[in-house]
Amino acid sequence: MSLPRVVRHVAFLLIGGAALAATMAAPAVAHVAAVAGGWSEGFAHPFSGVDHLAAMVAVGLWASQLGRPALFLLPLTFLSAMALGAAASFAGLGLAIADDGVAVSVATLGVLLVVAARPRLVTSAALVAAFGLMHGAAHAAEMPLDAAPLLYALGFLVATATLHLAGIALGTMATSATGRRLLPIGAAAIAGIGVTLVLNW
Repeated sequence: MSLPRVVRHVAFLLIGGAALAATMAAPAVAHVAAVAGGWSEGFAHPFSGVDHLAAMVAVGLWASQLGRPALFLLPLTFLSAMALGAAASFAGLGLAIADDGVAVSVATLGVLLVVAARPRLVTSAALVAAFGLMHGAAHAAEMPLDAAPLLYALGFLVATATLHLAGIALGTMATSATGRRLLPIGAAAIAGIGVTLVLNW
């Protein structure tokens, strides 16, 4: 399958996941027009915890390490899976292991960056998809009671995409001599954060 077709298919999954999230959340958002909260809370949520922040930047960094087509596929896969995880949570099918999965995702991504792992594309995409599901479910479970689910989900999806782009930008800058020295330090820091989170279960 050519790269443009892969990107189109993943984009379709992202749009479909967002639509599914909106459909499943419909009973809770019948009053969406009257609800002011949602977007800002959703956008702020990925920045409110070091676990989400580290994982989402790490996805971008790893994608930049792997290069094309992973450069596009991994962030889109994470976002698609995040939308589906949130949809499941909004529908009352929350993942009981979501918080543990978030911690594992940070530790795993950190280690993958440290060792500059280059697995097959299908393997890296499957890992990122599993992590995205966990983060999406965790975000949805922590939604404020007065927030509109659809606006909240759109907010954290946009914030996540922004953090992925930041990771890609950092990974691109890491091709310089200074960047090559700093990247292992940053990767080790992400791994350390993840291990600390896992040990604090």
